[in-house]
Amino acid sequence: MRFFRLLKIIFISLKFGLDEFVLAHSKFNILRKTIQTVLFFRNSKQARGERLRLALEALGPIFVKFGQMLSTRRDLIPLDIADELAKLQDQVPPFEYALVENILIETYKKPVNQIFSQFDITPIASASVAQVHFAHLMDGKPVAVKILRPGIASVIQKDIKLLEVAAWLIQALLADGKRLRPREVVEDFSQHINNELDLMLEAANCSLLGRNFPNSPLLQVPEVYWDWCHEQVMVMERMNGTPVSQVDKLRSMGIDIPKLARDGVEIFFTQVFRDGFFHADMHPGNIQVADDGRYIALDFGIMGTLTESDKQYLARNFLAFFRRDYREVALAHIESGWVPSDVSIDQFETAIRAVCEPIFNKPLKDISFGRVLIRLFYTARRFGLIIQPQLTMLQKTLLNVEGLGRDLDPELDLWKTAQPFLERWMSEQIGWRSVLKRIKAEAPHWGAVLPTLPRKIDAFLTQDLEKNQQLKNQLAELQDKHQQQKRLIIMLMATVLSLLAIGVWVLI
Repeated sequence: MRFFRLLKIIFISLKFGLDEFVLAHSKFNILRKTIQTVLFFRNSKQARGERLRLALEALGPIFVKFGQMLSTRRDLIPLDIADELAKLQDQVPPFEYALVENILIETYKKPVNQIFSQFDITPIASASVAQVHFAHLMDGKPVAVKILRPGIASVIQKDIKLLEVAAWLIQALLADGKRLRPREVVEDFSQHINNELDLMLEAANCSLLGRNFPNSPLLQVPEVYWDWCHEQVMVMERMNGTPVSQVDKLRSMGIDIPKLARDGVEIFFTQVFRDGFFHADMHPGNIQVADDGRYIALDFGIMGTLTESDKQYLARNFLAFFRRDYREVALAHIESGWVPSDVSIDQFETAIRAVCEPIFNKPLKDISFGRVLIRLFYTARRFGLIIQPQLTMLQKTLLNVEGLGRDLDPELDLWKTAQPFLERWMSEQIGWRSVLKRIKAEAPHWGAVLPTLPRKIDAFLTQDLEKNQQLKNQLAELQDKHQQQKRLIIMLMATVLSLLAIGVWVLI
C-alpha cells in the first residue's frame, strides 16, 4: 500500500510541476529538461505556489494540513508560496455513521442509546482528523461530541514517513535545502498532528483556556464533560452562536461590530501576555459569536505556549518598534538570547532600521503586527537567529487575528488597541507592579516560614555551638597526637645518641 501511495505522490507531483522544487540544482538540468519535454502537455503557466497548493489538495487531507502548517513558516519559505498555501481549506467529507457508532460502542462498552438520549447522525462539522456531532446526555444536557476518524493514526504515520523521505531529498538535493530545514518542518508538523490524535489532550487545552477566562465578558469556552472523554472521543458543552464571518447577520442581531473587533485583539493579547497560553488556530471556522456579543472559542487541538522570556522579548520588540527605537529592538534580540552575543549591535540596528523604517510611511492602523514579526525574523536570521516554533505559531495566529479584526472593522487600529495593554504588561514586569506581584507571589511561602523562624534560628545557633565543640574536641585530639609524636621523636633521638655513644666507647 505504501508503494502505491508513493507512486500516487510522484504522479501528482509531476502533474503539477513540483519537480521544479526538487530538481532546481544545476546538476539535474538534463533530468529536469527531459521531464519537461515528456510532460509538455501539463499546465506550467500557473504560479509555483498555486501549483503546490493544488498538488497538496489532490494528495488528501493530511497533505492539506501539512500545507496549512507550512504556510506559517514564513521564516523559511518564500512569501509567494506561503501566501498561496494560506488559502488551503480543510473541507473533508464526513465518515459514515456506522463507523461513528462502532467507535462509541468500543469506547464506552455499551450501546449508543445508553450513553446519549439523543444523537444526531449527521455531523455538524467535519475535518481531516475528526468530526463533530450534536447529542444529548442521558440527563438531557445538550453536548457536542468530537470523534476521531477511524484509522486516521496509521494513515498519518504512513504519510509522515513519506514526508520525511521528501524532506531528506529536498535537503540533500536543493541548493537552499539546508537553510530551509525541511526535516525540522516535518518534525514540527508530526508533533502537532500527533497531539491532535489524542482528544484527551485537546480536552485539557479546552479546560485550561476556560479556567483562564472564568465568567469573562469577552470570551466563552465550552465546559468539558470529563466522565465522557477518551482518547478517541471528546464530549463538551454545546455552544450556540453565529460564525464570526457572517458579519451582516451579526450586525442585524445588534452586535457592535467595531467593539467585537477590538475585543478580539484584547482576547489575543490577554492570552499571550497574561497567560502565555493561546489558541493557535483562530481562523473564522473556529470562532463564533454568542447572542450577547461574546466570542465563542472552538477546536483546541492546536495551542501555543510562551515562557516569560518569550513574552518579554515580544513586548519589548513591539513597544520599541512603534517608538522607532531600533537599538532597543536589537538589544531585545541579543539580551533574550535569540541572537548570538558577539553580533555587532550597530550593524544589527542598521539592518533592522533599513527593513522597518519604510513601514512607517503608512498610518499605524495599516501596519500589520504579523508582517512586522516576519520582517524582524528575516532580518535577525542573517545575524544567526534560529526561529523558535512557538514564535512562528504566534506569528501565524497574529496574522489570523489581524485578518479577522480588519474583516470586522477595516478602520481597526491594532496598535492603538494593543499599546496600553503592552505598556501595562511591561510595567508589571519591571515597574512597581512587578514588585507588588512578586511580593504577593511569595506571601504564602513567607506566611509558612515566618512562624518557624525562631525555631530555625535557635537550631542554627545550637548547630553552630555543637560544631564549635566538635572543632575544639578535634583540636584537642590533634594536640595530644602532636605531643605523642614529639615524645616519640625525642625517644628515637635519645636511642640513636645512646647507640652512637656506645659505639664510640667500644672503639676507644
